[in-house]
Amino acid sequence: MKKKKKKKQIKGPVSTILFLTSLICLASLVLSLIGFQGNKTYIGNDSLETSLVVVKNIISLEGIKFIIGNVVTNFMNFEPLSVMIISLVGISIVEKSGLLSAIFNKIKNIKFEVVIFLTLFLGIISSVIGEYSYMFLIPFIALMYKYLNRSPVLGILTVFIGITLGYGAGLIFNYSDYELGILTQAAANLNVDPNYKYDLLSNIYIMVFLTFLLTFIASMVINRFLVIKFPKKQVIEEEELNVSQKGMVAATLATILCILIVAYMVMDIKLPGAGILLDTKSDNYIAKLFGENSPFREGIVVIITSIMMVAGFIYGKISKNIKNSHEYSLALSKNFENLGLMFVLMFFTSIMVSILDWTNIGVVISANLVDFISSISLSGLPLIIIFMFIVIIMSILIPDTLTKWQLLSPTVVPLFMRANITPDFTQFIFKIADGIGKSMTPFFVYFIIMLAFLEKYKKDENMKISLFGTLKMISPVVIILGLFLILFVALWYIIGIPVGVGVGSTI
Repeated sequence: MKKKKKKKQIKGPVSTILFLTSLICLASLVLSLIGFQGNKTYIGNDSLETSLVVVKNIISLEGIKFIIGNVVTNFMNFEPLSVMIISLVGISIVEKSGLLSAIFNKIKNIKFEVVIFLTLFLGIISSVIGEYSYMFLIPFIALMYKYLNRSPVLGILTVFIGITLGYGAGLIFNYSDYELGILTQAAANLNVDPNYKYDLLSNIYIMVFLTFLLTFIASMVINRFLVIKFPKKQVIEEEELNVSQKGMVAATLATILCILIVAYMVMDIKLPGAGILLDTKSDNYIAKLFGENSPFREGIVVIITSIMMVAGFIYGKISKNIKNSHEYSLALSKNFENLGLMFVLMFFTSIMVSILDWTNIGVVISANLVDFISSISLSGLPLIIIFMFIVIIMSILIPDTLTKWQLLSPTVVPLFMRANITPDFTQFIFKIADGIGKSMTPFFVYFIIMLAFLEKYKKDENMKISLFGTLKMISPVVIILGLFLILFVALWYIIGIPVGVGVGSTI
């Protein structure tokens, strides 16, 4: 019996991250000794340039200096951590004020299948704010399921799947579409068609169609494989909060007013105060809104948090759930309870990610995969499917979407164009495969953040949260939906329906 118990012991997430970090260090030693390298092709000075990339050994004097000298700096500059803290401030106040409780109590009688559908749909359409959607929706959905007397763990897993696998879908373009489009256009102009221009609406038809279809299919799959693992009802102790219809109306009006003010500040018109959140140095509106130097893009998290702070304060004050400024101050930290593990995980994850980046393991493997796809004599559907599997593999080691497209686009976009596949459809295929890969990698920082919230909301003492255990739990859903997405792309290509405004899957 003791032996069986030992076999069932699960390593905690911190231990697993340290184990993965050790594997990366060992791999860097071995790969550097055998001279593992690759040729990285990129666009520079309006031409294709190639540079040799080698795996660097982190178990060396140079590597040890890097680790010791950059631990604090890497953690301080770890963007997901600071963004997560800001978003939790907003979530905290709307929770403590009773606003969330009042909202979710109105939907308690909705069928749970509909709740799953809405969770997934919200996750998919939230791609409009890019990866920031993880920061707000993971804690938000956890609270929603809590107030609905369902497992917050189930809600967290469901919304993570929705955001990640649905990143290529959506009702409108998102942050990364603009950046990816710049690279797509540059690759097409340089090698094949100097007159080609990428349009953000070029994939809108296929994105919108996939949004609803994926939500429907994913709902069925999650109900079949994930919901059954959690109890139907949970008795959760809730803080007694006052409900105020007057407060709800006031908070709603305040939220609408705030949104209108933000909308005015991103309008490109010549009126006082209009456009102050735009990058006025850019040429077109999309660049002004989503460009690197756009105040709107840089401040979207602060904007959303500020709106929640205003709405939470108004509702809390009217409902008397928040009586004074001192209670308001304390309410801003409500959602930080039992999240100490998140900061620990972020610290060790920042070390792991920085070591993986420094060693170049992901870049060298990806460069060789790019060489492989450019050397094979395939076209049409076989080329699309092999490309998707290559992107999935790359995404496991390099979760960052833009970094992968910088490696892939100079080679893949011209290759697909010569195979009669449009650059727009090629970019869409890439994003779909990117989402599949990121949903199953421990190197994706938002997966680690999800683990911290799973640990916070687990109620059953027998339930152990682990990195590989969580991957195992969601793997049936991810595999089925991944295969569905590959099939969806293949069928769309075969049928030949337009993917967006004036754009088809083939040239």
